[in-house]
Amino acid sequence: MIPARTSTVVAGVSIVTAGSMAANIASYLLHLPAGRVLGPQGYGVFASLLAAQLVLAVPALALQTVVARDRVRGRSVAVSRRLGHLYAVVVAGLAVVATPVVAALLHTDVVTTAAAVVTAPFLVLLATEQGLLQGDSRFGALGGVLAASGLAKVVPAVTALVLGGGVGPALVAGAVGTAVMALAARIVVDRAEQTDEFDRPAAAGTWRDVLAASQVQLVIVALSSVDLLLARRVLDPEAAGVYALGAVAAKAAFWLPQSVGVVLYPRMADPRRSASAVRTALLVLLGVGSVVVVGAAIVGPIVPLVMGADYAPVQYLLWLFAAQGALLAVVQCGLLAAVARGDTRSALAAWTVLLVEAVLVLTIVDSATELVVVAAACAAVASVVVSTSALGRVRVLGSVDDRIRGVGP
Repeated sequence: MIPARTSTVVAGVSIVTAGSMAANIASYLLHLPAGRVLGPQGYGVFASLLAAQLVLAVPALALQTVVARDRVRGRSVAVSRRLGHLYAVVVAGLAVVATPVVAALLHTDVVTTAAAVVTAPFLVLLATEQGLLQGDSRFGALGGVLAASGLAKVVPAVTALVLGGGVGPALVAGAVGTAVMALAARIVVDRAEQTDEFDRPAAAGTWRDVLAASQVQLVIVALSSVDLLLARRVLDPEAAGVYALGAVAAKAAFWLPQSVGVVLYPRMADPRRSASAVRTALLVLLGVGSVVVVGAAIVGPIVPLVMGADYAPVQYLLWLFAAQGALLAVVQCGLLAAVARGDTRSALAAWTVLLVEAVLVLTIVDSATELVVVAAACAAVASVVVSTSALGRVRVLGSVDDRIRGVGP
């Protein structure tokens, strides 16, 4: 008979995974009407700004982890929200500073770029509430909020596109949806009966932990987005739009198996089971990735039928995009293992690969095919280096733990 606690954890993980997948699927579906309505050139701008928006969401991803951890340790809702509000103000300031820089990098106008980055502080507020739900183990509510957040961003954006609003209005509509969802998530948190509204000081390493988690999240996001962000600088607008559509397959292969890390992360943090958990996660990711690559190769010829003849070139490259995303999922797993053991130095290898990829793209790439080949090759190198480091370190830690307990030689 399965213990009640184990059953509850499994159910919670399943709900959170379902909610996360629903949000990701909604985000992917946004690309279909955008590609058809905007055409390759307009869609290239739209996809590039969405990628930039993802980079600006890094503080939100790190903050959710910190809020959840502090909530478990007794930090009150009010204090956690003050931290979230402070981060939102900081991120809003960064968004203002980043707008002209992003516009210059992506060759987009400032107003349209501002429409994309305005979402960033709302994502921080939403992440605060999600962290509170996670820390209180309210996984059912968290799964619902994740799914609803995806819809709240996508539905208004699609509506704006269908009504002929263009890139800027669609991005603003998505920002409004995210802001509304942040308020709704706050209401969900407040409706819970809290009996532990006490507050204890956070651990001394809180800010260091946030910075460490942020740089890991940043390199993961950057590796998954650098090719798309630079595509508009090295390709003509039509080719950049075609590349942006192919990159959707990479994003799908990258994000869809993220539940593997969610499920196995607690074991990664346990020195006695860390090596086994990392090996299992890597094997599962490689298996899932292989299936996704084969599937992309099969459905590739359908792309022109669904999206139009302008996107015909991507049908022959779709499997390579999927391979890039699957390899980056392996990189993410290795870095997740590093966060679990509290040693994120292996992220340096990922940063090095990122720098090399950017240099190669800006110096030797002249076509969409060359760009995806470089991106996939760099993802392969990063996956080998990071996963090897993760396995090596957890093996050493496991051996030390065995000796301490008197198990090993």
